[in-house]
Amino acid sequence: MALHFERSEFSARLEKVLAEMKKRKLDAMLLFAPESHYWLTGYDTFGFCFFQCLVVMKDGRFVLLTRAPDLRQANHTSIIDDIRIWVDLGEASPIGQLKDLLFELDLLGCELGVEYDTHGMTGRIGRELDEALRSFADLNDASDLIPRLRAIKSPAEIAYVRKAAELADEAYRAGEAEIRAGADEARILAAMQGTVLAGGGDYPGNEFIVGSGMDALLCRYKSGRRSLGERDQVTLEFAGVYRHYHVALMRTVLTGEASARHIELHEAAVAALGEVEKTLRPGNTFGDVFEAHAREMDRRNLMPHRLNACGYSLGARFAPSWMDWPMFYRGNKAEIEPNMVLFAHMILMDSETNTAMTLGCTYLTGENEPQSLSQLPRDLIVR
Repeated sequence: MALHFERSEFSARLEKVLAEMKKRKLDAMLLFAPESHYWLTGYDTFGFCFFQCLVVMKDGRFVLLTRAPDLRQANHTSIIDDIRIWVDLGEASPIGQLKDLLFELDLLGCELGVEYDTHGMTGRIGRELDEALRSFADLNDASDLIPRLRAIKSPAEIAYVRKAAELADEAYRAGEAEIRAGADEARILAAMQGTVLAGGGDYPGNEFIVGSGMDALLCRYKSGRRSLGERDQVTLEFAGVYRHYHVALMRTVLTGEASARHIELHEAAVAALGEVEKTLRPGNTFGDVFEAHAREMDRRNLMPHRLNACGYSLGARFAPSWMDWPMFYRGNKAEIEPNMVLFAHMILMDSETNTAMTLGCTYLTGENEPQSLSQLPRDLIVR
């Protein structure tokens, strides 16, 4: 069995879930998020692109309803013993088979918590679920229950996070070594992703971002590659990934010579990240962290060039995104707690001069100051 945690770790997680279910007076949870499946049972698959649901009973029993191709996947990667298969059949929906399962589990008229806010549930499935169960049980949106628990990492999880951090640093060094005038973005990308995989890591929850020239001002991956010019800029946002745990980094690297604007923006990014580090500790909120970043940027008249969020939590995530709950943005009252893994990105995109500058680092929070998980310097790199 390909389990990455001791069974005692899974038992401790289940106890936390059951305690929260009891507080909310839930008789069962219908889990659709692949992150919840993985965290709670070890179940590791991209089969969530089809319908699957993990039913968690208030007495601690698990029942997984999934497709036949994932039967062995669940047997091999999870602690789930009771696995039911829904059958592809004409226009029939698996929701009907889920309803039959819930009836069998004696959940008629009960309080059910549902994970609606996940990539593992399509809008169509959500509508069908509500319609089918409207007179069967009371449905409660419990999308936040497990993400709030997952945000605090255990010692076993932190060990994987540290390995992911090592892979992130190694990936950056491999990519930087490829950066020079005339270098192909594809080779930079291949060096970075290849380093993570060669180091025993995993594919990331979303694509690595590499963009040069005007594309350096983009914050998303896009198809297409170019070669770097004599005096150019390339933005890299990527993550070391180990056992699905992510540690992200972000840098803008230059070729040839740094412009005065690049230097100015880099100084602002370093200063803003320093303010974030002072705020990234228990007693403050995620909104407070954003304000620390924004005040420093705005003091330098850079408000038009910054973003309205400056980072987010990280953990074991699946496609299409490695971003986790919660996020740094104005007014977010979620509290900083010890043993969170948090990525802070200082992003400045000046479209007037086509100048990009980014600086991002992942931290492990403690009782006081946070610990940077990267050993990389924060100097402005010119190749």
